[in-house]
Amino acid sequence: MTRGHTDREYEEQLGSLRERLLKMAGLVEQMIVDAMRATLAADKQLARETIERDTAVNRLEVESDELCLLILAKRQPLASDLRFVTLALKMVTDLERIGDLAVNICERTIDLPEAPQSWPWDKLERMSRTVRSMIRDAIEAFVDRDVDKAQRVHGRDDEVDKLYWSVFREVLEVMRKQPDAVQDGIHIQSIAKFLERMGDHSTNLAEQVVFMIKGKDIRHLGRKPAAD
Repeated sequence: MTRGHTDREYEEQLGSLRERLLKMAGLVEQMIVDAMRATLAADKQLARETIERDTAVNRLEVESDELCLLILAKRQPLASDLRFVTLALKMVTDLERIGDLAVNICERTIDLPEAPQSWPWDKLERMSRTVRSMIRDAIEAFVDRDVDKAQRVHGRDDEVDKLYWSVFREVLEVMRKQPDAVQDGIHIQSIAKFLERMGDHSTNLAEQVVFMIKGKDIRHLGRKPAAD
């Protein structure tokens, strides 16, 4: 086998890994969109369909992990390629967990009544939009090798956290005044918590991009540890 052919095959493997990451990110983002659409519209059928799509995300995680291990074992990448492959292993884990959290939202939606009460839906929707933009920008920063965009994602996690605590307080007040709304209120608080955790995982993605590009680890610098 010639060196040129080997190099092309190696580049194709790296390209395939990159494509899998992008596809996985796209699927996860759409799951968040549909999970929130299902919640806001009390659409239990859409919630069930969204849950079923998690299988494709899980499959891409397994395929990406296998490809990473193959590249590490056979190609022994160095420098930036090594960072890319090892961080891809972490990125697919964060994306898979975000997909799981979208499933969790759908499961709570299925348990909510058909006619939802006046919960802080607007803030939940804002949390969802912010998280989706964080994922999208982290992946675009990854593709474009844009450190500035990745670092901006880091700051938006504070916005998600503030919205979470605002929702938590509002729902708690409703439950205090309306004891019969406690069960539903717990579901709403859980949905807000799932979105908050998505923000943490999105921040992880952005931090990994910074490390891939600059070789600088910015984890734990003035922020709380991400939830599992």
